[in-house]
Amino acid sequence: MKDILIGIDAGTSVIKSVAFSLAGEQLAVSSTANHYQILTSGAVEQDLQQTWLSTLDTLKGLVDQINDLPDRLAAIAITGQGDGTWLIDKEGKAVCPAWLWLDSRAGSLVEKYCQSTKDIRRYEITGTGFNACQQGAQLLFMKQHHAALLQQSETAFHCKDWLYFQLTGIRATDPSEACFTFGDFRTRRYSDEVVTLLGLEDERSLLPPIVDGANDSHELSASAAKLAGLLQGTPIVLGYVDIICTALGAGLYDPVEDTGCTIVGSTGVHIGLARGASDVKLNAKRTGYTMVMPVSGYYAGLQTNMASTLNIDWLIDVVADVVGEYSAGIDRNTLIARMDDWIGSASPANILYQPFISEAGERGPFIDSNARAGFIGLSARHRFPDLVRSVVEGLAFASRDCYSAMGELPTQVCLTGGAARSKELRSIFGSVLGAVIKTSDRKEAGAAGAAMMAAVNIGLYESMDSCVDSWVRPYLGEAEPIDQSLQCTYQNAFLNYVNARSAVAPVWKSMVDDKGGEHA
Repeated sequence: MKDILIGIDAGTSVIKSVAFSLAGEQLAVSSTANHYQILTSGAVEQDLQQTWLSTLDTLKGLVDQINDLPDRLAAIAITGQGDGTWLIDKEGKAVCPAWLWLDSRAGSLVEKYCQSTKDIRRYEITGTGFNACQQGAQLLFMKQHHAALLQQSETAFHCKDWLYFQLTGIRATDPSEACFTFGDFRTRRYSDEVVTLLGLEDERSLLPPIVDGANDSHELSASAAKLAGLLQGTPIVLGYVDIICTALGAGLYDPVEDTGCTIVGSTGVHIGLARGASDVKLNAKRTGYTMVMPVSGYYAGLQTNMASTLNIDWLIDVVADVVGEYSAGIDRNTLIARMDDWIGSASPANILYQPFISEAGERGPFIDSNARAGFIGLSARHRFPDLVRSVVEGLAFASRDCYSAMGELPTQVCLTGGAARSKELRSIFGSVLGAVIKTSDRKEAGAAGAAMMAAVNIGLYESMDSCVDSWVRPYLGEAEPIDQSLQCTYQNAFLNYVNARSAVAPVWKSMVDDKGGEHA
């Protein structure tokens, strides 16, 4: 009996293969580290062959864990890290290490391009702000500085596309990545006008055909089957990019409710659901992203702030450093466990915190590489719990700032990520956003979202709506109502947050200029 689905989630640092029952129950996980190199001049690279071999190891790990897996396996679906450029030649061999989404070599090129009228039109078509991490920017940089790489190349993949090729022998990408970088989100196809606007007409042949895993699949090849210990002919589904699959698995897609999804991770990711191309809201600053969903007519609008829980990590590490000088045995995890107590003991909106702790500044919903974190309103009466609460409030304000750039605030937000376990954090986010909060208990939402696509693709479910009923709703916690008194308090505090980040921007720039173009 074919009673198991596998979702592969190939992340930047970790690759996971996750086995699910047909009803969405997580059965087993096999994972391994995925290493990358940080080089000079902003280069961040990953080895293609090692990424494939590591993925094979995770599949073989599931074979070892589950009895008769090859015979029971109904399908495999793949998702993975987005952006970046994975070049291969005619024989299917890597031309060079993959350029990852962390790579910043194209940064100055992007800054210059964004000042042109070409970018205005490019944004209108793609619905996506231009960043150095994107394949379009990286190909343009290669064209100007590493032309030999492109001359040797036959196909430009993203991470999951490379793994799909290894499993099936098919060169393809999915609609979310294709439209995000080179396409028209309205048609879900490549846009030759966008390619021309980027000056990449000669590189158009590198773009692989679009295969929509919502409807199409290919078979596991004989060679890949032998390597993985699975059966040749097993259906392989090319999932959408990891951020879309994660949102799908965590509860973004709801055909009835006006739902958003926030991933409270190292980076803050805020995703709104649009029920048609006409509902997609593009902003004047040309920030954020538009991605197609694996449901006909639906889209995801995204804004990301560079640092979310990184701010909490920084504050906890500061106190851990101090405590460590005086008290052995108190570690970082002990301090994190006390976070809810600290937040609960502090008054709301007492201090205003700007959560721009990332060395890269900010990119959503405004772009400023000079942006830095800071507390406003400190006095001698404030203590550590006040700082903790203000940091979490700052993260919630950043979330609202991002959602506001995409249009009206959602009435319901699904939270996912480790920090979502904090009851106080959930209360603050709900009050700031004016939204009912639900928390996803799904441990591997990205792999689950990919497997959901496979479940619909092979006909286990009539539609994504019925799949969501089994795979998502049972894993969502009870709706947590808005604290009305906190909502009123945070309404004014949010206006102060927006005004403060606008007012202090010249100071950020002056600090950089005073130090010769670099932050201390």
